[in-house]
Amino acid sequence: MLPHLPKRWRKKRRVQQIISKKSSGRKAVRKKSAPKTTGGAKKIGIKATAAARRSRPKPAFQKATRQRASKKISTTLTAKILRLLKWILLGCVWGGVLLALVIAWFAWDIPNPSEHLAAVTRTPALQILDNQGQPLSHQGNFQGDFVKAEDLPDHVRHAILATEDRRFYDHIGFDPIGIMRAMIANFRAKGAVQGGSTLTQQVAKNLFLTPQKTLRRKVQELFLALWLEQAFSKSQILTIYINRIYMGAGLYGIDAAAQHYFAVSPQQLSLYQAAVIAGIAKAPSRYNPLVYPQKSAKRANQVLQNMADAGWLAPATARTLFQSQVETAPRALLGDNRRYFTDWVSARVRDLVGYVDTDLIVETTLDPAHQYQAEQAISPYRQRLIAAKADQIAMIAMTPTGAVRAMIGGHDWGKSQFNRATLAKRQPGSTFKPVVYLTALESGLSPESQINDQAISIDGWSPQNASRDYRGVVTLREVVARSLNAATVALSEQIGRQNVIAMARMLGMSGTMRLEPALALGVFETSLLELAQIYASFSHQGRAVEAYGIKRILSRDGKVLYQRLPAEIRQIAKKSTIHKLNQMLHAVIEWGTGKRARIPGLKAAGKTGTTQGFRDAWFAGYHRQLVAVVWVGNDQGTPTKNISGGQYPALIWRDFITAVTADKNRASLPGL
Repeated sequence: MLPHLPKRWRKKRRVQQIISKKSSGRKAVRKKSAPKTTGGAKKIGIKATAAARRSRPKPAFQKATRQRASKKISTTLTAKILRLLKWILLGCVWGGVLLALVIAWFAWDIPNPSEHLAAVTRTPALQILDNQGQPLSHQGNFQGDFVKAEDLPDHVRHAILATEDRRFYDHIGFDPIGIMRAMIANFRAKGAVQGGSTLTQQVAKNLFLTPQKTLRRKVQELFLALWLEQAFSKSQILTIYINRIYMGAGLYGIDAAAQHYFAVSPQQLSLYQAAVIAGIAKAPSRYNPLVYPQKSAKRANQVLQNMADAGWLAPATARTLFQSQVETAPRALLGDNRRYFTDWVSARVRDLVGYVDTDLIVETTLDPAHQYQAEQAISPYRQRLIAAKADQIAMIAMTPTGAVRAMIGGHDWGKSQFNRATLAKRQPGSTFKPVVYLTALESGLSPESQINDQAISIDGWSPQNASRDYRGVVTLREVVARSLNAATVALSEQIGRQNVIAMARMLGMSGTMRLEPALALGVFETSLLELAQIYASFSHQGRAVEAYGIKRILSRDGKVLYQRLPAEIRQIAKKSTIHKLNQMLHAVIEWGTGKRARIPGLKAAGKTGTTQGFRDAWFAGYHRQLVAVVWVGNDQGTPTKNISGGQYPALIWRDFITAVTADKNRASLPGL
């Protein structure tokens, strides 16, 4: 067993013996491994022996065997490498399949971006303008004119990018640095204070996806953002953003926002205005400068600070621009009560142009100064009316040709959108009597004709005067001025009820009217709008008048879809007859029941009206340029605390007419 040899030698020798045995087919013979000494001088050292063994000539069969063993080892290694490569390749294939399935799961319902981009639609919107061309309201989602990003001033673009995506020009659609920054900020604040979405991702979300916050939607947003970055340039993506972003109040795009909030084009926005616009996008309802000027200013200050942090604005300059409240474009109308008019107008648009799949611009007749003065005239009496159990008020002012200049449909549109000026049907009371008087004048009577004011009974019904007494024989002028009920009913019976109804129909009264003796006292319901049309006919020399609020309707590209043409002249009563009626109704204001409405230096005419139980109080009056009708009462028809037409309605009419005619030529009515 050669115990005197080192262990490694013994193992090597055994291997050689096994190889020799296999190659020779004979049983290997062990040899003594101890070397013989020569000359008996001394033994050969272990190292010398090993060197001697290596120097011995090796048989050819040993070399061949080693080569085969080496080849076998090489073949085994190659097989292992091939197997490894096989599994790697297989793993890549199946990993790719799995990744494709995951992508397919996230992307299977993504809309086709190229098709969807062109097919983005909105509900057609109405932009309603007053008679000065200034915005009154927006109905629906209003899209501004298309604006290219490169056409905006630098400070406008910088305000947007500093707030929404400072690294917009450096990322490929998503921003890992921005995401990490947002995560750190949110971690420090222990809540969501920053978002990591890029401006491109916001475009993808706003254009193609729903607002729901899910992992699926977020991944789809990423896919679409990458597509947008490949399909469009940075300038084009920014252009899409500024034209599609929601800016509150139903406005889409920077042009609509600039026009609505500041009455300027986007190219004319100042630095501070640009900061306000850029700040709205985060929360359009919360930062609407018209509704929340303080919150909007605070947000704009933050945008300015963002611009300074991004290096686009000097910090000192940013601080000098800080404000506590946003000043928007001057408006005569900021209250909700103008909505009574705009709602009335918008309801008529489709009747005039049909269905049009485009945004519309509606030019109206409403005068902002008249509307403002109408509000001011009512304001001092609001609390008094409420204290007197009159919860509502309505008013219409129009030109003698029917152009509505002001409309109030109730105390507060925010609390009640029901328009009492156009929709409510109420008894007009004595404001209907001029129809009887006009019929009488047309039949040949005059203001000096005599009528017997006495107790009268018709089919068991006996009308009474408000004073509960009778004046005997009086002129028709006095009957009108003092609003004598008994004499008016007698006059109606004399000229014929059917003739009174016929005159009312010609003047534009459309409600139910029956041949009853109480017809002359205004017991059949009508609307304030119809009553205003009747008095406009008196002011318009006896011609028929139809109230209107729309002058023109245009498409967004300026095409005229509707334009009101001059109304056909239809003479209802002779001008000479109207002159006489003017004289009698002027007496109402000068010394009759409507004397509280008298305005020194103004020749006006009008009529008071009070229904039974003081349920409705009216004053309807006119002069050469304007007609106005005022009503106060309750929606349920409950009585007020003895409010008559000669009280608050007459005072409101007087204050309004005084304000809107103060600086105008006060031409006299014909016949006065």
